[in-house]
Amino acid sequence: MRFVDEATIKVQAGNGGRGCASFRREKFIPFGGPDGGDGGKGADIYLVGKAGINTLADFRYNRAFRAPHGTAGSGNDCTGASGTDLIVEVPIGTVVIDVDTEEQLGDITEPGQRLLVGKGGKGGWGNTRFKSSTNRTPRKAMPGLPGEKRDLRLELKVMADIGLLGLPNAGKSTLIRAVSAAKPKVADYPFTTLHPNLGVVRVGVHRSFVMADIPGLIEGAAEGAGLGIQFLKHLQRTRVLLHLIDVSPPDPEADPVKDARSIIAELKKFSAELAEKERWLVLNKVDLLPADQADKVCKDIVRRLRWKGPVYRISGLAHLGTQELCESIMKRLEEIDAPSEAEAG
Repeated sequence: MRFVDEATIKVQAGNGGRGCASFRREKFIPFGGPDGGDGGKGADIYLVGKAGINTLADFRYNRAFRAPHGTAGSGNDCTGASGTDLIVEVPIGTVVIDVDTEEQLGDITEPGQRLLVGKGGKGGWGNTRFKSSTNRTPRKAMPGLPGEKRDLRLELKVMADIGLLGLPNAGKSTLIRAVSAAKPKVADYPFTTLHPNLGVVRVGVHRSFVMADIPGLIEGAAEGAGLGIQFLKHLQRTRVLLHLIDVSPPDPEADPVKDARSIIAELKKFSAELAEKERWLVLNKVDLLPADQADKVCKDIVRRLRWKGPVYRISGLAHLGTQELCESIMKRLEEIDAPSEAEAG
């Protein structure tokens, strides 16, 4: 299925039913009085998180959602039936934004989480409501209130623990293929990855994490160059970023350090919070160089970047160093989770 990470929909909650103007008509009761019931409430519209859906593609073809209206009230003080609430299932990780106000209405991050996006109108009052000591035969009844009507923008941000960051052809897809069951396209030309890929990396019994591979970034991504701006938002939910650098780029004129700095600059332009997220340096494709040259190149990259964080040397294709990397990631994620687990206990 084609990956779609943004869609616009229209929602129309149900209108309230009209109130009834009615009077009792019974034998031997000449002045029965008003008995018109209220109208039923219009149906609400909820967006509900559903596990197993990983795209907003369905909303490209079904863009309008209308909830049932409440029915009108009737005589004998009978209230009209309320409309049945409309449930719209969306992927986990969907952010809901009002198109007109740009207000974020909610963020659906768990299966079964419900978000009210359209409130149904109240039913109108029947004439019984207007009865008083001075108005014993009210002939007035109220129409139901209209339901909320909104244009919504749905944005999907993938839910992953680890995000892979780097230039096109840095080896991100190869790495996720090496450590998980995900099978993204791999080729020797740029932008082979056109949409995010998720892979579950299993390190041991009941020990696993989710890794996300997004399309490669190029300079100017934050202004819309390449595919980066469309998918940078998917890295915002990750807990640790792996910055992959190709130590043996196919272009002999390429400078891995300069390219790495450009990627970091794009992160800062897009989001200061994203730029401050924990990031590890992963030097990839070390198997393409002789051991002594690879060591020299790796040390030079770290020195010129003035990198103080974790550094790993791997080859995704040859599975060199990938197991050690995954073990370290798992350990770090468990450390991040430890404080919250201690507070819960």
